[in-house]
Amino acid sequence: MGKVYLTGAGPGDIELMTLKAARVVKEADILIYDRLANPDILDMARQNCEMIYVGKQDGKHSVPQDDINEIIYQAALKYENVVRLKGGDPFVFGRGGEEAIYLYERDIKFEIIPGITSSVSVPAYAGIPVTHRGITTSFRVVTGHESPNKKISQIEWQTFLNDETIVFLMGFHNIKLITNKLISLGKAKDYPCAVISRGSTPEQKVVVSTLENITKDSKGLLTPAIIVVGEVVKLREKVKWFN
Repeated sequence: MGKVYLTGAGPGDIELMTLKAARVVKEADILIYDRLANPDILDMARQNCEMIYVGKQDGKHSVPQDDINEIIYQAALKYENVVRLKGGDPFVFGRGGEEAIYLYERDIKFEIIPGITSSVSVPAYAGIPVTHRGITTSFRVVTGHESPNKKISQIEWQTFLNDETIVFLMGFHNIKLITNKLISLGKAKDYPCAVISRGSTPEQKVVVSTLENITKDSKGLLTPAIIVVGEVVKLREKVKWFN
């Protein structure tokens, strides 16, 4: 019986992958990876390493999460070193917690290898600091795509009215709903907003606009994309460095 490494691959730039993550990938007997992990990481693995793709496209899993859990479990019964490679960080909307619990309940050893989350690194590559003294002292990371099984949203929209930076992950397809909701609650229509597509990669594109216009202005951008709402968006003109 082997050990599973629930491993964060970082936001896209392969050089943002941690040393520990790189080590376990090189030692892996099997890699179970998703769409958001940089495909170049696969080249780091041994030639005889088995690889299983379990990613999703446009919000649709090619493999349901319950099946992914079982794939990881079965791999641990067969191989010594199992790497579950996930874009960003396993515990930031990565369902790493679900996978860890599934393994725990079946007496499988596992280790969590955190990754650099896109919620901080992608805005940084776009020249947008999520906090800045004198502008905002906090930021929050919010899912832009809640589970369709929820009858009531867990997002506390009414608390979004201060100048805290809000980073929405997996929300690009719901951008109109998100921005309309914020405006309906009292956010100014001209409040700063940005969409960052394929952040930290050579394909990165950034659109800076307002809550009222960002849906129209960002049309045509490709996923993965994140949404940043906050006064810090205005700092991009001085801080942008990666183009």
